[in-house]
Amino acid sequence: MKLYLFSTSACHLCVQAETMLQTCGLSAAVDYQVIEVSEDDALLQRYGIRIPVLHDTMSTQELDWPFDSLQLHAWLTRLPQA
Repeated sequence: MKLYLFSTSACHLCVQAETMLQTCGLSAAVDYQVIEVSEDDALLQRYGIRIPVLHDTMSTQELDWPFDSLQLHAWLTRLPQA
């Protein structure tokens, strides 16, 4: 699965979300890219107050903060597989 992690620099919650993603137990199946929202006005407007946000590129489903590792794992397992 391909995910985007919408984030911004110096965001401690974004660091937490990325760490959870790396240690969720499904990391081998997850391909993700961190997207810096502050570099794009449209992304900043859409995600600025919501970050960190995980976005599945296939289904377009999103998981907004706050979430914990159990919620992340459950969300990932519900996503369609390529």
